[in-house]
Amino acid sequence: MSKKPFVTKEKLEEIIKEYPTPFHLYDEKGIRENAKAVQEAFAWNPGFREYFAVKATPNPFLINILKEYGCGCDCSSMTELMMADALGFQGEEIMFSSNDTPAEEFAFAAKIGATINLDDFTHIDYLEKTIGYIPETISCRYNPGGVFKISNSIMDNPGDAKYGFTHDQILEGYKILKEKGAKRFGIHAFLASNTVTNDYYPTLAKTLFETVVEIKEKTGVKMDFINLSGGVGIPYRPGEEGNDIRAIGEGVCRVYEEVLVPAGMGDVAIYTEMGRFMMGPYGCLVTTAIHEKHTHKEYIGVDACAVNLMRPAMYGAYHHITVMGKEDAPCDHTYDVTGSLCENNDKFAIDRQLPKIDMGDLLVLHDTGAHGFAMGYNYNGKLKSAEILLKENGDFELIRRAETPKDYFATFDCFDILKDMKDPYQK
Repeated sequence: MSKKPFVTKEKLEEIIKEYPTPFHLYDEKGIRENAKAVQEAFAWNPGFREYFAVKATPNPFLINILKEYGCGCDCSSMTELMMADALGFQGEEIMFSSNDTPAEEFAFAAKIGATINLDDFTHIDYLEKTIGYIPETISCRYNPGGVFKISNSIMDNPGDAKYGFTHDQILEGYKILKEKGAKRFGIHAFLASNTVTNDYYPTLAKTLFETVVEIKEKTGVKMDFINLSGGVGIPYRPGEEGNDIRAIGEGVCRVYEEVLVPAGMGDVAIYTEMGRFMMGPYGCLVTTAIHEKHTHKEYIGVDACAVNLMRPAMYGAYHHITVMGKEDAPCDHTYDVTGSLCENNDKFAIDRQLPKIDMGDLLVLHDTGAHGFAMGYNYNGKLKSAEILLKENGDFELIRRAETPKDYFATFDCFDILKDMKDPYQK
């Protein structure tokens, strides 16, 4: 079983005449259809907003598409806040969910009116000392500890995570925030990553909804919004069943009516902060086979490496590979597909059954639209690739140019040591 790319071999051959591989390619049509589906799935909640996790795919062209569907930005750093601000997101359209946060980032978030989501009890005093006050709208991140289960299946281990307030801390935290002048309150939790089950959000929602009812009873603080954060995943492997966002929305609605409405909290807004689900399936990494090696194993070397897609090297993550033009050929060859880094874990696939690969073949690595380009780095002096948008009408547009050696050496530009260096890529 295989996955079908959203782009044809003919279209890729057209693109590479202008932009050489490797590059990340994004599917505008898929992004739009998915964003619309998310909005429809939670339309039952008048205050709903999806805050796209900028960390997943920090590209302003793609974020602007989501903005058309009412999405805000979930930011976790200064530069992400700067990007959201530059794109015209205002005030509560920006959620700042950070941890171990430098003072200057809290200060900038407050300056642009972003909703600050505190990660720790000690950050209440830290924020007040930094900006001189507690904002009228404030959120806190909750970590109930222990393990998180769905139907007796362990999904993740929040107790080992560095994020969030404990149960006792969050009760005390809201009391203090209310005393210090906060008037609008939110709560946030992220308890499992990349879940492929329609039960995750409803189960998480029940935990949070019951917690906010308790908070109201014990502190008098009534939540204005509940942020389910991210964690809604995608099926990376062929044959895996994906999440049904409409079923997820219905599940959250059901728990909302069971828990919040009877408690007099039927006006609470629901927020989400999805990155992977919003963008993951709608990006791919396009690379060219440039070497083959026959030693103790059969290797195919491509012109991309872990700099372009870190997840397989970092997590052993699976990304499906399509050899373009050979979709119907038998997968009767076993390859390790590798990049050129001086690290043995720089492999996109290990012992993968694929069609016979010839030099010059184009390979598409699926589901790189989130945490793909974004996790890139410059080890071995490798340069980050371009990003290209495949538009709905079939045209394509460069939305981030590839790095050049000049970019790599730019942070030495205040010294003379490299002033006479020649650029071999310069034509």
